[in-house]
Amino acid sequence: MTTDILADIKETLINGDQKRTVELTKIALENGIEPMTIINSALTVGMQVVGDRFSTGEFFLPNLIVAGMAVQNAMSILEPELQARHEEVQSAGTVVIGTVKGDIHEIGKSLVATLLSCSGFEVYDLGVDVPNETFVAKVEEIGANLLGLSALLTTTMTMQRQTIEELEKAGLRDRVKVMVGGAPVSGEWAESIGADGYAEDAMAAVRLAKRLVQ
Repeated sequence: MTTDILADIKETLINGDQKRTVELTKIALENGIEPMTIINSALTVGMQVVGDRFSTGEFFLPNLIVAGMAVQNAMSILEPELQARHEEVQSAGTVVIGTVKGDIHEIGKSLVATLLSCSGFEVYDLGVDVPNETFVAKVEEIGANLLGLSALLTTTMTMQRQTIEELEKAGLRDRVKVMVGGAPVSGEWAESIGADGYAEDAMAAVRLAKRLVQ
């Protein structure tokens, strides 16, 4: 019974049936399945399949978005149960993310934030048009070990460099890994500004984040 429900949760997540994913999560809890078991054996596994299929071109951006939303909705049900049991999902790392100052592009950055959250990271999304000093202050405030900087315009790419420079001035650079992304950004650009890595899409960002915090 337990195995069947967990397999069904995974399959509905992969198939993009958000409503059924949530319904089955509730049923699993009602049947005494532990929240951490649901997370580790159904939601995480299903999300990994979606990510793998996206990477191979079998799935597309809408599949990622729908799956990410399904996980978030399921987690909203599981989190109160975890708190009641005094359990916590082990964090993969603490991430500050945002789109740099002068740039108001939202979708790509938000997708990365969602997928990082689904992958076990504690994510602080600062939104768009974020000043350098705001990134630095948040990194210091929460002790983040990862900073994600998005820039979708060639005219705002330099803000990624400036933010890294501000981290250095604040004495925080050696405490946080910096990853950059966005349409005009490249691996060469990341290297030239002293970033720790570059991701070309959302799933690549998750893989990079996991590698950087290990």
